[in-house]
Amino acid sequence: MATGRLAAEDLSAATLTTVYTCPTDTYAVATVTICNRGVDSTTISLAIADADTPTLAEYIEFETALLAKNVLERTGLVLAADQRLVVLSAEANVSAVVVGIETPTA
Repeated sequence: MATGRLAAEDLSAATLTTVYTCPTDTYAVATVTICNRGVDSTTISLAIADADTPTLAEYIEFETALLAKNVLERTGLVLAADQRLVVLSAEANVSAVVVGIETPTA
């Protein structure tokens, strides 16, 4: 059972990135922080997905504006076994960090 920082990624522009996958036989309660380190605004999409390519119904943020040097944070995310947090940023210089707790279900 992991606690604390569960994952961190430096996102590439216009590329779906699976930042975190909940382990099998586990559920996770997590917070994701997306930080725009760049000097330009960007748009962010975030999904809780069953695969690395989310369906439209799985997005919890879609093309949300994120100003330069700013942060988007989503808390209280509950992921079932094998679900993923998938992030898309229109620009580079964006970080995604997942913190939380994993709890075994078996």
